[in-house]
Amino acid sequence: MKQLAPEPPAIVRNDSITIQNLFKQYVMPTYGRFDLALARGEGSYVYDVAGRRYLDLGGGIAVCALGHANPEITEALVQQSRTLVHVSNLYYHEPQGRLAQELVKRIGPGKVFFSNSGAEANEGLFKLARKFGHHEGRFEVITAVNSFHGRTLAGIAATGQEKVKKGFEPAVPGFRHVPYNDLHAMRDAVSPATAAILIEGIQGEGGVSPATPEYLLGLRELCNEKKLLLMMDEVQCGHFRSGRLHSYHRILEGANKFLPDAVSMAKSLGGGFPIGAFWVREPYAELLGPGTHASTFGGTPLGCAVALKVLEVIGRDDLAANVRELGDHMKNRLVSLAQKYPATIKNARGLGFMLGLELVEKIPTLNNNDKPASIQFTNRLHEAGVLAIPAGTNVIRLLPPLNLRPTEADEGLDVIESVVKRLV
Repeated sequence: MKQLAPEPPAIVRNDSITIQNLFKQYVMPTYGRFDLALARGEGSYVYDVAGRRYLDLGGGIAVCALGHANPEITEALVQQSRTLVHVSNLYYHEPQGRLAQELVKRIGPGKVFFSNSGAEANEGLFKLARKFGHHEGRFEVITAVNSFHGRTLAGIAATGQEKVKKGFEPAVPGFRHVPYNDLHAMRDAVSPATAAILIEGIQGEGGVSPATPEYLLGLRELCNEKKLLLMMDEVQCGHFRSGRLHSYHRILEGANKFLPDAVSMAKSLGGGFPIGAFWVREPYAELLGPGTHASTFGGTPLGCAVALKVLEVIGRDDLAANVRELGDHMKNRLVSLAQKYPATIKNARGLGFMLGLELVEKIPTLNNNDKPASIQFTNRLHEAGVLAIPAGTNVIRLLPPLNLRPTEADEGLDVIESVVKRLV
């Protein structure tokens, strides 16, 4: 039989260059990858192919809720895979029903649709908004400047960052952007075509910027007044990353009457297993009826079993409290660094385990390089044994696992300070 493609070369697990060359030859270059080839993880640490250890304060971009190679996630995967891995959504199965029940109990009366990712969950919100406004000819969704809502065609149209749209024109119609945390701008933007508002409780890709309580409460009032859907994108900032289930729960602690009309979820929901979802409150929970939306791999028995285990561990070990307490400690130390090194750090912000360190512009030590300061700083952290996530040109994000230990947090903060010192 004729061989259609050559056999791939054997991976030399202690040779990062070999692995990078595999990617260069066979993987589409859609990501700006760092020069690290990772081989395994354990808890809050990962190891590269040469055996070097890194403290992972990036968490797979807010995904690894319980760290790496968590034994309870592994056990849930093994146990469920022995009975039922996948069935079509033409049938019922217990894990999906139980996971939906657990999410509804924690959010509010309504129903859940399961997808594979945050981008898919947001696509569901866009369709919900269109279905909601269809009979009145309303289709527009207003989002915020610097927002991020995914890489699908509708997702980049919804995203308030021009850089993600370049080369994919014409944009999907029906999206407009206004400044974040500006209630007056949002009110002024509402038109007869507007059906919904979509907002992140904490902008992640946009630089770790939390919404104010007044802003969220004002949006709820505006949507009630104008008969709009208020939709929250909690893909990155949700699932206990702020120290409560969703970011609006943390921002509005004590404001029990606040409830969005729809919420998208993913990332930490599966603790590393790909699963997304969106919740819709009553009376809109059945707007998307049979035949209006679907996902082949959405809500599989395997994915739902893992997500149930993640929820169980977070509750049993009170990881939400760990995120609040340790997150406050980390933020206070980052704020102190900003005060101590004002020529390098502009400020620190965020909530829980979604923290941002903003560098000042034009740091002399970094000026002789074409790469953004955030990338250069992140590379220096890698050299010192810590992983973090850049956001834009000047912000470093810390998105560690929810079960990060105090000693690990201080280890990472000490490394960050050591890198800052060398930039002074």
